[in-house]
Formats: sequence, C-alpha cells, structure tokens
Amino acid sequence: MSNNKKLTIWLPVIIAISIALGIFIGNFYLSTSTQSKGRRTSYTGGNKINYILDIINEQYVDTVNMPQLVEGAIPKIFNELDPHSVYISAEDAESVNEELEGSFSGIGVSFNMQTDTILIISVIPGGPSEKAGLLPFDRIITINDSLFAGKKIDQNQVMKNLRGLKNSTVKLGVKRREVPGLIYFDVTRGDVPVHSVDVSYEVSENIGFIKISKFARTTYNEFITAIAKLKQQGCNSFIIDLRGNSGGMMEAAINMVNEFMPEGRLIVYTEGKAYPRSDVYANGTGTCKDNPLVVLTDEGSASASEIFAGAIQDNDRGTIIGRRTYGKGLVQSQISLTDGSQLRLTIARYYTPSGRSIQKEYELGKTEDYDMDIYNRYLHGEFYSADSIKMDNLPEYTTSIGRKVYGGGGIMPDIFIPSDTSGITSYFNSVARNSNVLYLYALEYSDRNFEKLSLFNNYKELYHYLSHQPILSDFTNYAVTKGIKKRPALIEISASLIETHLIAYIARNFFDEDGFYPIFYEDDPTIKKGIEVIKEGKSVPILDHSVQYGISKKQSGTMSKLGLLKERIKENFNA
Repeated sequence: MSNNKKLTIWLPVIIAISIALGIFIGNFYLSTSTQSKGRRTSYTGGNKINYILDIINEQYVDTVNMPQLVEGAIPKIFNELDPHSVYISAEDAESVNEELEGSFSGIGVSFNMQTDTILIISVIPGGPSEKAGLLPFDRIITINDSLFAGKKIDQNQVMKNLRGLKNSTVKLGVKRREVPGLIYFDVTRGDVPVHSVDVSYEVSENIGFIKISKFARTTYNEFITAIAKLKQQGCNSFIIDLRGNSGGMMEAAINMVNEFMPEGRLIVYTEGKAYPRSDVYANGTGTCKDNPLVVLTDEGSASASEIFAGAIQDNDRGTIIGRRTYGKGLVQSQISLTDGSQLRLTIARYYTPSGRSIQKEYELGKTEDYDMDIYNRYLHGEFYSADSIKMDNLPEYTTSIGRKVYGGGGIMPDIFIPSDTSGITSYFNSVARNSNVLYLYALEYSDRNFEKLSLFNNYKELYHYLSHQPILSDFTNYAVTKGIKKRPALIEISASLIETHLIAYIARNFFDEDGFYPIFYEDDPTIKKGIEVIKEGKSVPILDHSVQYGISKKQSGTMSKLGLLKERIKENFNA
C-alpha cells in the first residue's frame, strides 16, 4: 500500500483523536480550575450576569478590561426597555444634569468660535466674567497661558478649559478693540445660571407672553418672577409657550399649573407596578386663578409640558393652541450609583385629570421605530392639516365640563394651527439650515458695527434702525463669498423671512433673548391666534369648544420657521 493511501486512511482517525483529546484536556483543566475555586460550572440561580462576568474574568483567553466591558453592556440592557429608560455614565452625568439643575460652574460668558478666535458674545450680568471686567466682543487669545487663537479648536475643548470647579481661577489673555496688546484677567469660576424661561414680555396690550424651554429645578421661580414682572407692566392675561419644550422635572410643571388652578382640582396622578396611585391636587394658593390663559404646543412639547397642557385642558382652565404634543407619559426616577453613574428608570405612568395616559405606543427594545413617530407624522401631513390626524381608534375621555378629549398619543390642541411655511425656499434652507450663513453674517455684522449698534438703548430702537439698512443685499453678497449663489426669484420670496432672522440674530447679540424673540415672533401665526382668542374672551372653553381649525391650511413645505429655530445649529456656547 502506497504512503498516500495509508495517509488517506489514517488522517481522519488522527484528526478525530486529536479533537477528542483536546476536549478531554479542556474539560480536565476546567474541572480542575472550578474545583480549586469551589465553583460549579452550571448556573443554578442568583445573579446570572455577575456569574457570566466572573467566568469571563477568570477563564477568558486574554485579559479583559472588565469595567469597560460592563460600561458597554449596561446600555444594551437598557435598550431592551422602554424608550425613556436610560443609563448615564459617570463621565456624562454632570453635563446631562446641568440643564435640569439650572446651573453649572464656569466664567459666565456666551461665546462662539469666529473663524479661529474665541469671540465673547455676551457676559452674564453679575457673573464671574462681568466682575472681572470682560466685555461683549472681547476675543480670548490665551487660556492659562496656552494659545487658543490662530488654529482650529473644537468648541467642546474650549468649554472644558473655561469651565471648572467652583472658586477655581482661570487666567485669560484678551484682545479688545482699540486696545494694543493683550489684557489679562484672572477670573474666579462660579455658579452660572442656565435659564429655562427664555423670555417674557408684553406681546399685545395687557397680554403677557412667557416662553419656557424646559422644566428644571429653577423653572418655577423663574416663572413666578416673569409673572410678577408682567403683572407690574399691566398684563392680566397670559400666553404660555411650550413649543419645543421636551420636559424635565414634573414638580416644576405641577407648581406652575397650581398658579392657575382653584383649590381641589386634580392636576395629575401617577401609577406604576411598584408605585400605587398618587394624586396631586391644586392647593388654592395660585396667583393667577382668574387670569385668562392660552397654552401653545407642538410636536416637540413632551413630558412635563404635557402634564401642564393636559391639566389645563382637562380642567377647562384655558385653551390649548398649536399641534399635537409628543406623547411621553412615562415617569422616570433618577437613581445615582456609587461610581457617579446614574439610571433614569421608568417607574410609573402619569395620567391627566380625565384619566388619559398620553404615552404613545411603543414596543420594548424598538427605540428606532419609536423615534420615527414624529417623522412619520410629518410624512402623513399632520403638521399641515388637522384632517390627517386619525382619532377614530383613540380612547375618548371627557373634561370637567364634558368636552371630548383623546388619549393614546399626545395632547390634541383645542385649536389646530398648521406649521407655517411662508417664505421657505431652497435658497432660505441653504443659508439657514444647511450652512448657518444667516447666523455667521449676523455675528460678523454685529462685530463690524459694534460701536454704532451698542449705542441703542433697547431692541426696538435697534430694530427700527436695522429695518432701514440695506441688510438683505449686503447679506446676499456675503453669502456668495460662502459659496451660495444669488437666486433673485427665491430671494424675493424669502426676503421678509431672511430679514427677520438677520435682525433678530443681531438684536440678540446686544439685548440677548429679550431682543431676539419679540422680533423673531412678530408674525408668528400661533401667537397671533392666542392673542385673538384672549381678546375675544374665548380662552375659557365651553362645551361645544372642541378641536377647531381656526386658521386655513397653509401651503405645504419642508420645515416651519419654528422648526428652523429649534433645529438650527446651536450658535453660542456657554462657559
């Protein structure tokens, strides 16, 4: 028999023996190892995850970074729960909580990277930088003797160097116009407020307007201050703007509702598997129980915003105007772990006074499908036509006077207002959304004309002046230098919208949000409808005051003005 034939016969036998021998040796060592450690090889109870991790740690072929493995595994576990339960790493916990806490430790400036230089846009009154002597439109060249100009630096890197522990000191080298060389400032970091009431002003005669961007620990106090200011100015009716407000602390929303509600009215109740029903009632101490009220909502209004809107609607206390809210009716408890990480775990659902759970449908572990809901609403035309909202299969409830309201996915407004697309063209999108050239021009214009523009006493004077300047033609020339060609026909359609944005952005550089919003919202159809409802004495609903379509359907488009405001690049960063 040839050698090749012998090899053909014996090779499978040799391979089989080798495999069996390998399995025997592996099992022998595994048995010896586990016996020496007093550990069973089969899982019989207890914490299976810890058991598996211990086996990996002790027996895996290579050394494993166990903390890193755990950090990567925990988010995957939470991904199998509802869309709002989340794990927050210790590294991210501080920045995530800043918005809800209402403050952070920094130097108290709003800044932007203008080309390759840190440009201070505004200085917070009474903050560390103002006390040290920094001024708007100063340029930060060095931070702690390190050069931060003349090279591309990430905004987050700048913030990490400007923010820091309270009472720590940062040394800044600043270039100021008309002053040769650098001026040096030692700024002692302190608490910098993060405001959640963006603006409050008299939007029409005796009607106060308050825009709230989130519900944080400081929101209620900010809200009460705004109410007091507006009442002092003669306002006796209020429009509360919750559009784009994604929520936050439930207590802040409850306290705000209490200001408008008579004693004994149910505001909200919560209930969960491990949490029996808990009802919250108005205590009768509110300061606005008899003031006419309108609440503005849209698809970005969620969670605590829906608690506020739902309580007002179910108690027939005011009129909800705008579009259907997001539909988040889950309550999260924040649980801190010993390493500084946190869990935000859904523990209950909240219900409006009529019994509505406004949480939209979801399937465990299918967060992507859940997140697509808003986009699907847009595709179905819900932003532009109330007729596209199908309520046939939604559960019906009744308000305190018997009006029909619906559960199963957000708060339906009493008066529907379609998304405003007037003036939106492809040219406007190219200078606003795609490149942010509108904002960059406003920043450059403000810097170039700082001496002149800083002389105005209020935003109205500045608005009047800017309205008579050739800003539009100057801007379109500027846009060409950024690679955006002039398109005269489209520019004509978008002219008013472009000018409004430009003037609002410029005004904000000198008068903050108090200058920005009154200009930006001057022609807002939802606010106009709110003013109309109050002036006609119709803010308190009556029995036949069901969902109305108070404004004709607007022309379709791809993005509303408000949507552009919410989705624009965050121009200024706070430190």
